[in-house]
Amino acid sequence: MKSQQAVLNRIWSRLILEELSRLGVRDVCVAPGSRSTPLTLEADAHPALQLHRHFDERGLGYLALGLAKASHQPVAVIVTSGTAVANLLPCVVEANLTGEKLVLLTADRPVELIDCGANQAIEQPGIFAAHVVQAINLPSPTTAIAPNWLLTTLDQALAVQERRGGAVHINCPFPEPLYIQHDEVIDDAAYLSRVQHWLTQGLPYSRKCGGQYAPVRPEPTLLRQRGVVIIGSLSLADAEKAKAFAQRLGWPVFCDPQSGVSSDWAYFDLWLHHPLSRQILSACELIIQFGGQVVSKRLNQWLQQQVTQHGSHYVLVAADEKCNNPSHLPQQQIVAPVANWVDVQLESVQADNLSAGCSLTDCSSTDCSSTDRSSANWADQLLTMIQGIPAVIEQVAATTTTLSELDVARSVATLAPTADLFIGNSLIVRLVDMFGTINHQNVYSNRGASGIDGLVATAVGVQHERQHPMLLLLGDTSLLYDLNSLALLSNTPQPFVIVVTNNDGGAIFDLLPVPKQQKTDLYQMPHGYDFRHAAAQFGLQYAKPESVSALTDCVTQHIERGQHGLVVEVSVPAGQAAQHIQQVIQHVCTL
Repeated sequence: MKSQQAVLNRIWSRLILEELSRLGVRDVCVAPGSRSTPLTLEADAHPALQLHRHFDERGLGYLALGLAKASHQPVAVIVTSGTAVANLLPCVVEANLTGEKLVLLTADRPVELIDCGANQAIEQPGIFAAHVVQAINLPSPTTAIAPNWLLTTLDQALAVQERRGGAVHINCPFPEPLYIQHDEVIDDAAYLSRVQHWLTQGLPYSRKCGGQYAPVRPEPTLLRQRGVVIIGSLSLADAEKAKAFAQRLGWPVFCDPQSGVSSDWAYFDLWLHHPLSRQILSACELIIQFGGQVVSKRLNQWLQQQVTQHGSHYVLVAADEKCNNPSHLPQQQIVAPVANWVDVQLESVQADNLSAGCSLTDCSSTDCSSTDRSSANWADQLLTMIQGIPAVIEQVAATTTTLSELDVARSVATLAPTADLFIGNSLIVRLVDMFGTINHQNVYSNRGASGIDGLVATAVGVQHERQHPMLLLLGDTSLLYDLNSLALLSNTPQPFVIVVTNNDGGAIFDLLPVPKQQKTDLYQMPHGYDFRHAAAQFGLQYAKPESVSALTDCVTQHIERGQHGLVVEVSVPAGQAAQHIQQVIQHVCTL
């Protein structure tokens, strides 16, 4: 009887992993554990699945998040029971907000071992609460339940995930024994006879098909207004499309660093402080935002003010139906692929103009009935001021003789332009948003919940999928938080560079109105560590440049000729970045 249970555990695991493979799972992330043995061994034996390993379940979850972020395919995660499951919660929270598809296969004790003092047994059903799109608490494997039920249950859960994104939790309680003797053969023919057709087909057992998007409607009248385009977190291809759309219409375009593109309207988090900018932009009638999760607090404030006080029409275009309206503004949300929507609009505008005997790009008529020429280039007088900002940034950077966080942020476009870029949270992403420009580069981030945990592991996951050099920018507290995941950099498929700005704690709080008396001990929490020995612990190269040229040289050389991981540490005084920000803003307001 016990031997039969071990066989059934393996058969159910085989069914689960085979169906997941047919539903698009190619990668499985595995942490060590005994209770998860049936799942782990079947994943290892599956010819179509690639295994990724990490001893830290929290880092493992973020590794899977990175793989899913880059591949846009579901990624499975296998962990054992107990706190191993709880360690997945941070990555599940992030996936719920940003839409990466994770399939969590959590091994569990059978029901008779819960709440009775059994070892490593916790209440796992419902542990992820509202942060997963579907949760399945499987029964322990038994011949009393047909394999058909197991397959259709999986298919239903992943159909919901396909439509909504996010994580699916499949809790798998395996009774002992968990191991099969080496000379024992798994005989599954009788049990699987009811799904014999499925076994020979190579297709999912059941599928749900249907259109996801309503047809895109052309709206040429909408585009005759004085407009602004905001490009948020998007794929590089979609961001380029949105940028071309704005340029074609002659509108200002504000590019978030997560978009991977920039424009002549860069540094908006700085120049939006200028009274002239607010005066000119108050004439904006239409704001079209592509994608979500905009970093700039200043831009979000302007958006809120423009809609509520000046009555601008606010349109959000994104491929998913998630709410992206933190200020709860009156908003028209268009759920459509960005590239498709842009193509339809530009075609309609072109046709509208041709019918009036002119084109959008060469029309010189002041009374053109199709396109109101006041809607093109309507805010261009701001460009002269914007063009003076790089000199201001350089001037402030020159006031310090050592390498600063401002230097790192303003150099982001030249550090590794051929590599993928992953930007961490907290202070570094804000500095890049303020002082940097990014030109046609694949950019990744964890800006859903904006946590500082798991950044190294997520970036490694992206690289494993992309097979491309990677530059990761993050702060010192963020790196301390995911130090275990440096182990993943000892065998990366391409060069991987971490640039860590070490300001000895949470310098982000210098920008916030936290209590002065408690700021150091309760917010910044200085630690006094550097990362030289951490790099050595995990067999990684290490550099500590003292100038912008030295920083660029060591990053460039490793990207071009290096192997595996390099940690580049930029040590700066606490509070320096906040001072530089204030100095730059003061200069910009005098332009």
